[in-house]
Parts: sequence; C-alpha cells; structure tokens
Amino acid sequence: MNAPHKDIDFENLLQYLRINRGFDFTGYKRSTLMRRVIKEMETLNIDTFANYQDYLEVHPDEFKDLFNTILINVTAFFRDSSAWEYLAKEVIPNIIKNKQKDEMIRVWSAGCASGQEAYTLSILIAEILGIEEFRRRVKIYATDIDEEALTQARHASYSPKNINEVPLELRDKYFDVVNKNYVFRQDLRRCVIFGRHDLLQDAPISRLDLLVCRNTLMYFNSETQGKIINRFHFALNNHGYLVLGKAEMLVMHSNLFIPIYLKDRVFAKVCSGNSRNRQLIMTDLQNKETVNNFSAEEVRIRELAFDTASSAQVVIDNQGTLIMINEQARSLFGLTIRDLNRPFQDLELSYRPVELRSLIEQVYNERHPITLTNVERYQPNSEIQYLDVRVIPLQDPDQTILGVTISFNDVTRYLKLQTALQRSRQELETTNEELQSTNEELETTNEELQSTNEELETTNEELQSTNQEMETMNEELQSANEELQTINHELSDRTSELDQSNIFLSSILGCLQMGMVVLDNSFNILIWNHTVEDMWGLRSDEVVHKSWFSLDIGLPVEQLRNPIRDIISGKKKFQEILLNATNRRGKKIQCYIACSPLMNEKVQGIIIMMTDVEKINSMISPTEIEERQREA
Repeated sequence: MNAPHKDIDFENLLQYLRINRGFDFTGYKRSTLMRRVIKEMETLNIDTFANYQDYLEVHPDEFKDLFNTILINVTAFFRDSSAWEYLAKEVIPNIIKNKQKDEMIRVWSAGCASGQEAYTLSILIAEILGIEEFRRRVKIYATDIDEEALTQARHASYSPKNINEVPLELRDKYFDVVNKNYVFRQDLRRCVIFGRHDLLQDAPISRLDLLVCRNTLMYFNSETQGKIINRFHFALNNHGYLVLGKAEMLVMHSNLFIPIYLKDRVFAKVCSGNSRNRQLIMTDLQNKETVNNFSAEEVRIRELAFDTASSAQVVIDNQGTLIMINEQARSLFGLTIRDLNRPFQDLELSYRPVELRSLIEQVYNERHPITLTNVERYQPNSEIQYLDVRVIPLQDPDQTILGVTISFNDVTRYLKLQTALQRSRQELETTNEELQSTNEELETTNEELQSTNEELETTNEELQSTNQEMETMNEELQSANEELQTINHELSDRTSELDQSNIFLSSILGCLQMGMVVLDNSFNILIWNHTVEDMWGLRSDEVVHKSWFSLDIGLPVEQLRNPIRDIISGKKKFQEILLNATNRRGKKIQCYIACSPLMNEKVQGIIIMMTDVEKINSMISPTEIEERQREA
C-alpha cells in the first residue's frame, strides 16, 4: 500500500482521533505517523483511511491496537550506556553540589514507557547520594501518554530478559525476586511518581534539576518540538540539565539550551536571569520613560507602602522563589528577611494554614485570582484565627505571568462579631418562640384539666362495666377449662391406642422371618426391619429416609428399578424376582424378592419382601419363581 504525501482522508482520521479519543497526533511527523497507521491497517486488510475510520466507529476495541502501534514503547535499563555513565560521573554530582544539604532534588522522565528509564535514574542517584538520602530528598516524576505502559511501570516487575542490562551487583541491591520476576525495591519505588501526561496539552512539571526525554521529540514536527522545548526550558531550574535521545538535536534552540556532551545529547539550560530581574527589564522596555522618571525617594515610598500595608502580603516569582514579604506577613507568620530568595515550597507558609502550592499552580493555569474565605489558623495559645486568603497573578502587558502575590486579611474579629450577632438573634427568636409556646401550653393545660374531670367520671363508669365483664370472662374461662380437660382425656385415650398399635406392628415386624423394606413414591426408605439388618449389615437408623438406590450393599438394587417403577405407575400389582447377592457375612446367596404396592386409595409406595432362597426351598422352587416372573 503506497502512502500519499498528503491525504485528506488521513487528516480527517487524525481529527476523528482527537475529537473522539482525546489524542492529538497532528503534531507528529506525517511520514512516520502515516507509515504506522498503514501498518495497522494492513493487519486488518483495509486499504483506505476512510474505510479504517468507519472500522474504528464500529469496533472501538481497535483504538487500543492502533495506539500501541503509534506509541512504540521501546525502552530498557541503562539503554545507551555511555549516556548513563556521563550522567553518573558529571551531571548528577554537579546537581547535588549546587543543592543545599536538605534541599529536594526533582527529576522528570518524560515519555517513560514501561518505567525502565525512571528506575535507572533511581539507581544512579541512589548510588551517588545513598539510599537514606535518596528516600528523603529525591522525587522522580515519570510520565507517558500510554496508560497501558504506565500500568506496567507502576507494577515495577520485570522478567529476567528485561533485567539483563542491569549489572549483577545492582540487580541484587535494587530488586527483589518475586515469582521469578525482578521487582524494584518498594521503599525506593515510593520516590517514583507515575502519571499520564501529554507533552502538548498538559502543563509541564516545574522546578526540575534534571529532565530526561529520550527518543520522544523525534516523532513530532519542528513546530511542535519548539513548543515542547520552550516548556522544558520553563520546567528546569537555572542550573538544570536536559537529556535527549541520540537522534534528537536542538539546532534551532541554542538560545535556550547549550550542549555539554553532544555525543549523548546532554544539554544545560541557558539562564535568563531571575524572574524579578526579567520583570524589571520588561517593564523598562514597555514604559522606559516612566521608569526613568522614578526617583529614589519614590521607589522608597513604594517599598514602604508595600511594607506597611494593613494586610499581610508575600510575592513569589514564577520560579517559586519568595522575593517580597511585608511587615504584617513577617509578624503574622514569623518570617524574617533571611527567608527572602528561598523556595516558597520549603516554607511552612506554603502548606499551613492552607495548601498554597496547588492554588498557585491553579492561578498559573487559569490566569485569574482565587480567593478563600474563613481559613482557620490555629495559634500557639490554642485560639483560632480566621483569614481571607487571595492569590493574584502578576501579569505584564503582554499577559506573561511573572509571579503571584498572596494577601492574608485577618477577619477573626468580624467573624466573631458576626457569630455573636447571629447567636443573639437566634437566642431572641428562641425566647419569643418559648413565650408563645408557654402561653399556648397554659391554655392547653386549662382545657386538659376540664377534660380530665370528665374523663375521671367516665373512667369510673367504665371500671364498673369492666368489673362485670371480668365476672363474665371468669365464667367463660371455667367452661373452657372443663372443655380442655375433656379434650385432654380424649387425647390420652388416642395416645394409648397409638402405643398399642405401634407395639402390635413392631411385634408383627419382629416376628417376620423375611426381610421387609417399605419405600415411599420417591424411593426413600420408611421401614427397614431387623431381618434386613441381619442380611445386609446396615442398621435402621443408618438407612431410614435415604434413597433405596443409593445403598451400597451386596444386593444389586439397580436391577429392581424397573419392577418398582412398574408397580408405582400401576402397570403391575405384584413382582417376584430372584437375584444373586452377597450377604453381610460375604456369603453368595440367591435372594428372593417380592414387590407389592403400599395402598391408601392410591399407590403411596412399595413394600419389598426378601429372603435367602435356601430358607424357602421347602415352600417354593426356583423354577416356579422364574415362571412367576415371566407371567408378571
């Protein structure tokens, strides 16, 4: 299948993927992208992009196979070893050197696929920094657009084949063997944060010391690469490093990054001064005449106005650095001049009394102020202070956000007054309601007293009537007692009769020299006399209520199934059968069996009589039994 240079149907397919699945591939190189889509179409024998789009609409499961074909996740531990050696020897030690002793180290593995690159970074940094320091100071953010690859990365489990490139001593140190797979250490795994991230649409992770994005930019066109590189530049700290794949260059972006190890595409960020200086420069360019007219006295007045403002205020630049604090803020939060130029995230104020870091990020994304009201702040004396917090973006005329200002207004006094007024209003309303309720209760009480007198008179009459009813009920109870005594005598007589009948029946069954079994219509055993117990070795309590055909005895009971069914169905009234059997003593016998119905207006079950033929030879011969069977 020959792919055209530009195909309208192909562009429509990309638009369909963006609208229906949220994947925007329009920034990818057309030749590479088209080649991979055609490869997937060939597996389905589809020859046009329009037909493939129709196929996707009918078969939504195909999206997964298409994305797996487009987003090739080729990765391995310590892939391109020379690049990792340079990172371990030069880059990572330099990052640690430029950090304070307790300062966090932030790394981003963009396009991490199934996670090998992120875990390789973990091993390198842990080897240099030490396990304990690594757990305490390092955060590695690993992102990809492929959810299936991220799921595999989160499990951190790899086959022996995937782990071949890891040196044996590192393999033993950083992996546990589980079900023949190698699983990355759980305590270090907590320092690696996986998440879905689209380099084109989602905001970049910021304040990074190292950004590794290997063999990902190559799939984008030059315009899209420029946008992503600008985001990478924003994401890195001034002394940050960028690592790309061997096939990727930054020819058009030398003003943002400079190569420090071109062989393996390791770049350093070109610093453009801190955000406060940039803000002053941009203001100077936009309104130079006005800035030049500011005298030292006017600048000092502006500084004093900010410092003596009635509300607490702090200013953070777009690098996350605290650059201004006024007097109210220093007094309220215990800040000092030494806290200037510190990362805001390292200050307690960034998360207490409210999480401000996420609010700042939201302001950057939405580009409008955010206000929180009645934020509780617990003071050392156990009292609660209430603050209104407002985060405002600082934008220059071309809408570039240079930082944010955060103001804190103490509304405790107003809130307490408002609460007190509400409480007083509620108490007054409650008092009025109680007075009205009391008046109503007094009126009701008077009415109830009058009604109670009338009820007492009525109750007296009812008591007299009840007394008469009780006397009548007593007579009825005596009569009922006499009837119960009569019924009791009758039940006693019937019980005696039943006992005599049971004794009589037991005597008859006990005198029978033949075995007797009685079955119900479901073939469950109702009677099993002592002769049968002696023949087959099972007691009555072991077989009663069990199925005749479930018995495991020396008698082939299955051969009686059809004769028994014939009697239950009414086809025959009597059946005689001669069967070979083995009694409980292991002796081979011929068993004579006679089956007849148990009647009560209709057939209620089966009566089976049985005995050893030797015992009845004097009464009937086997030949007669066989003749009777044929007649039956």
